Amino acid sequence: MMEYLPNSNSRYKDVEYWDERYKTEQSFEWFGDLSKFHHLLQCHVNKEDSILVLGCGNSSMSADMHRAGFAAITNIDYSPVCIATMAQRHADCAGMSWLCMDARRLDFADGSFDVVLEKGTLDAMLVDEKDPWRVSEETARLMHQILKEVSRVLKPGGRFVSVTFAQPHFRKRLYARAEYGWSVQHQTYGEGFHYFLYVLTKGAELSEEDAALEQRVRLEAEAPPTDAVRLEDTESEDFLTNIDL
Repeated sequence: MMEYLPNSNSRYKDVEYWDERYKTEQSFEWFGDLSKFHHLLQCHVNKEDSILVLGCGNSSMSADMHRAGFAAITNIDYSPVCIATMAQRHADCAGMSWLCMDARRLDFADGSFDVVLEKGTLDAMLVDEKDPWRVSEETARLMHQILKEVSRVLKPGGRFVSVTFAQPHFRKRLYARAEYGWSVQHQTYGEGFHYFLYVLTKGAELSEEDAALEQRVRLEAEAPPTDAVRLEDTESEDFLTNIDL
């Protein structure tokens, strides 16, 4: 793992970094492999569901899900090197496809999937954020583009499943938004250090608590910035050990 660490955390957002990394790295699992959270996933994803995996990378998750009986999996990543490698590696997996695509502009019709699944993809897009309470306007726009697209391609009753190390008091500030037309729930897994599995159900309403959170976040965005406590800028270390978003 150490040999693939970039010289700056911001490089995690560069497709060139990932293309170069995927040329030699065989596989890497953010937040553990499928076995770590399969007991949670199977409560929200059915074997017959049509599934879209955002930012699949070189993770074995999709192949492990396919072996577990999830037959219809579409994988996307913005790295052409990744997609070419993974398509060749798993060419024998019937019903699983690999497409080079940007999560901000999904090339699918409305209501195409029962489930959209991401593991660590959104975390990589938050690498430059130092204040966990106030995401920059640029990153907020990026996240909004992606989440709008996720909501759009979900079928009524569909689920967006997000696997991350981001605690609810930070991540729900991004997910709890009436415009997306979903409810927000979460569960935890892991020993010692906990990871979080969020389930956002299309067509369900936000809880009163989450609706109040959305209103509070909106008011904060309209207020002038304050001297918030910021996370240390340790660019030489892996972003997963430094940000808490």
